[in-house]
Amino acid sequence: MSRLIVALLWLLHWLPLCIQAPIGRGLGKLLYWLIPGRRKVVLTNLRLCFPEKSEAERRALAREHFALAGRSLIERGLAWFAPAERIRQLVRIEGEERLRALVDGGQPVILLAPHFLGLDLGGTRIAMSFDSVSIYARQRDAVIDRWLYHGRSRFGDQLLLRRDESIRSSIKAIKACRPFYYLPDMDHGAHESVFVPFFGVQAATLAALPRFAKLGGAVVVPCITEILPGGAGYVVRFEEAWQDFPGESVEEDARRMNTCIEDHIRRIPAQYYWVHRRFKTRPPGEPKIY
Repeated sequence: MSRLIVALLWLLHWLPLCIQAPIGRGLGKLLYWLIPGRRKVVLTNLRLCFPEKSEAERRALAREHFALAGRSLIERGLAWFAPAERIRQLVRIEGEERLRALVDGGQPVILLAPHFLGLDLGGTRIAMSFDSVSIYARQRDAVIDRWLYHGRSRFGDQLLLRRDESIRSSIKAIKACRPFYYLPDMDHGAHESVFVPFFGVQAATLAALPRFAKLGGAVVVPCITEILPGGAGYVVRFEEAWQDFPGESVEEDARRMNTCIEDHIRRIPAQYYWVHRRFKTRPPGEPKIY
């Protein structure tokens, strides 16, 4: 099955994005009905994070999320197979000169890249301009794992570290001024996490960002990839580097990270990775949510 999926993505990647996009949206709308378990997770997340919205509004947002998730699946073939020039045309970068000045000036940088649906193509486009470092999780399916690795490493001199590797490898790469494409906004359990609010709900939040910043002498630059409508492509935005980070406490730093992510979610709410059980790990004594 996985080989058939890869073959399908290869075939579809030849199509113009204006044709791929509706195919992906159609797939996502179908998945909304075919995977009720994930639909329930999305609706639960939206209920917790947007209590001010009506049930009808949240269901409409969930359907749009699945449609965009379908796009991200189909258009992943571009990251795996499309030539560099086509990716440059489809994915533009805003603020590249800002990041270039930091890297060329010898300043270690952590790119705070929350789980928005466009992050794979965003990461591929960044790899065409910067030799970076990122952490990846091995996939159970060997075929998919190989192609994911290929897509993230085929441009430039990228360093991909397994999640179970020592933090020393990451710190060494950060100090060598490789931008660290870091995705710290998933629930990985209580270990090395702190409970801080995410949209007002206590969420197990990784506390590694301030640790990486301190040990690597790095500044944090938020990096958001947005899917644009139809065939308009994608845009990667590098924001201003954070000042006065890390702060006085790990909890304060984690809250700052979550607040930053919340601000971007409010701007493009359907594009966040809502299928993840973000509130799976609960503080002691609290009941399960999912």
